[in-house]
Amino acid sequence: MHFDLFVIGGGSGGVRCARIAAAHGARVGIAESTHWGGTCVNIGCVPKKFMVFAAEYGFNAEDAPTYGWDISKGSHHWPTLIAAKDKEVSRLSSIYSRLLDQAGATIFNAHAHFLDTHTLDVGGEKITADKIVIATGGHPERPDIPGAELAIVSDDAFYLAQKPRRIAIIGGGYIGVEFAGIFAGLGAETHLIYRQPLPLRGFDEDLRLSLAESLKDNGVILHPDTIPKSIKQETGEYHLALSDLTILETDLVFFATGRAPNVKNLNLAAAGLETAPNGAIPINDALQTKIPHIYAIGDVTDRLNLTPVATAEGHALADSLFGPNPRTVSLKNVATAVFSIPPIATVGLTEAEAAAKGPARIFLTKFTPMRHAITGRPRKTLMKLIVDAQTDAILGAHMHGEDAPEIIQGLAIAIQSGATKAHFDRTIGIHPTAAEEFVTLRTQTRIAGEESK
Repeated sequence: MHFDLFVIGGGSGGVRCARIAAAHGARVGIAESTHWGGTCVNIGCVPKKFMVFAAEYGFNAEDAPTYGWDISKGSHHWPTLIAAKDKEVSRLSSIYSRLLDQAGATIFNAHAHFLDTHTLDVGGEKITADKIVIATGGHPERPDIPGAELAIVSDDAFYLAQKPRRIAIIGGGYIGVEFAGIFAGLGAETHLIYRQPLPLRGFDEDLRLSLAESLKDNGVILHPDTIPKSIKQETGEYHLALSDLTILETDLVFFATGRAPNVKNLNLAAAGLETAPNGAIPINDALQTKIPHIYAIGDVTDRLNLTPVATAEGHALADSLFGPNPRTVSLKNVATAVFSIPPIATVGLTEAEAAAKGPARIFLTKFTPMRHAITGRPRKTLMKLIVDAQTDAILGAHMHGEDAPEIIQGLAIAIQSGATKAHFDRTIGIHPTAAEEFVTLRTQTRIAGEESK
């Protein structure tokens, strides 16, 4: 069996690439051995956000009496949440295979690996293709410590039979802080252990400080500057030894210590491909590997590991290979969100990144959102704009607070279009909203990077 294009991996990027290529008239095959829709739909951002919603309902129930509602919080029933999540995830996953079928792609529910540069073994069937796309995503990693096998990783968290009473989460990245908010919000004693002084390494420093405060306000017990040393199982519980000599007694240990590209069992050597030390497949701006007719997209390249990036790459590649308008994907000013409670959203440069390039004007505000003027909940919203001191261009926009992802999405369009602070200042806000603060920031907080002049 021969194809114009064969895609290995049925996640968001792979499915989009296969579907668009088929719509352009190419003969397309695609293989997926586990979940159609990939990590995001099945064991990632989609089910995780449902779980964030569940935790937020608990906070809303606590706050409702201040608005006159006769509501008591009660207890949370974990199996109900998991069953509802599973039903919706199953529905979404089936949509991916249906879209492929409607586009005319040939679907293989099987593992694929290389036999040579043009030949694949797909579930025991030999298949050839003119062009091949690797879109196999990533997988969670475990640190190499004694007892690591006793802990779960993010894939496992979506299928727990019961909610733990006590949980220790190791890692201060997206996954760690999001699940810390989920489990604390659902009533578990939650510890968050991370090696940095603040969570979310690489994010703007003001966001990181604000997040640490909100985690504590939500009841998460923080262990900064700390790493795990070992895990031991005792009768009915786990003992987690930390580098500060603390021994945590907990019902569940959860590793959120990073992800690595899914390249195992692809037999890349047969195709003449090598990986970076972390397993990533190197590509050029056209998404080509060193073998010109073999491409790689999404998390397996470990460039910017976000579902919309993989989807955009898959679409652009299909258009470039088979459509009338070849194009590339820019990874500049890509917005992202962290679904902590409350969430973080950001686009563009951090203050430190901007300062390294030259002087930047900083506009910063932190306030109690309108909802909590009545509830009294100690929840703040932080908003920050970073402006090029010479050109007035908006270099970065950052927010930590309710509805942050919904607000920053619109700002991302403006920043991609080259908006300046003057454009923001001329825009009339929508009142009363938190979003209007971004167009009413008038008082400069400070200048960053003046020493770079």
